[in-house]
Amino acid sequence: MTNATLIKLSESMGLDSHHPKTEITPQAPESVAEKPARATTASMQSLLAHYFESNAIDPKVFEAPHFEAERVHTLSSTQSETRAASPADILGTQATDAAFVPATPAAAPSSPSSLVAQPDWPAPARALIDSLMRENESLREQLQQQALHLQSAQGMADSDVLTPTLNRRAFLREVHRAMADCRRYGEEACLLYLDMDDFKSINDAYGHSAGDAALVYVAETLNASVREGDSVGRIGGDEFAILLRHADLKSSRIKAMRLEAELMMGTYEYAGLFLKAGGSFGVRAYAAQASAEAWLSEADAAMFLVKKASR
Repeated sequence: MTNATLIKLSESMGLDSHHPKTEITPQAPESVAEKPARATTASMQSLLAHYFESNAIDPKVFEAPHFEAERVHTLSSTQSETRAASPADILGTQATDAAFVPATPAAAPSSPSSLVAQPDWPAPARALIDSLMRENESLREQLQQQALHLQSAQGMADSDVLTPTLNRRAFLREVHRAMADCRRYGEEACLLYLDMDDFKSINDAYGHSAGDAALVYVAETLNASVREGDSVGRIGGDEFAILLRHADLKSSRIKAMRLEAELMMGTYEYAGLFLKAGGSFGVRAYAAQASAEAWLSEADAAMFLVKKASR
């Protein structure tokens, strides 16, 4: 408290006789203002203590309430200066207290560990909770296994039974998706259609196992030559197709010629023999075909023209 505050408080209590008033004569303004007194005198403190004791008043009434740091809203520097008021401000109004509304901490969410049976619970309740937890964990494991089985089954349903490519149904699904992207985003795409040359002669000369090895060799060659996002499928028998996304007709034709040359120069091993397996390619760009089947049929027709011209 400042001296002025304590003097006013003592006057209101009828104790001003001990402290005669002094007249304050105005003085000329100084360059530097005097700082107000910061501490009370010992006599004033003893006088107030005597008054509190004689009237059975608790001195703590005149003290500012204490607030815990973590339960009080943070005040800005301007608010802090405003709230540093005299005891009269604290006793005379409830507005100050309203500014210091304690912040009630939000209840912490229950963690999974809090749902586990506690030692102080009755035995039947603990047994029931433990049983439910074990059953829940068992069901979770079953769901994970079912998801793995479903993913494996879907992969088997989309894969060709012999070669590491998509089957016809899965490949046409990818073609349908590519057509939707072409229509929506104006993308380019092309289909390459491959029909193996002299495949029947391989089966007749070396058996069907040699023919199967030839199909696997061709499929692996095609897979190794495409980009991520492209698709390779076995359409049926000795026929394959490649879906090239984001590819125009010119670049797709160059791709087809390179693959044809690679198959012609390459060989595959079967029963100690090195055999050859070539083929002819047809190329057809997306041109707003009616369906995936129609686009694939156009690529097949283009392949037939190439094979007929090479004979």
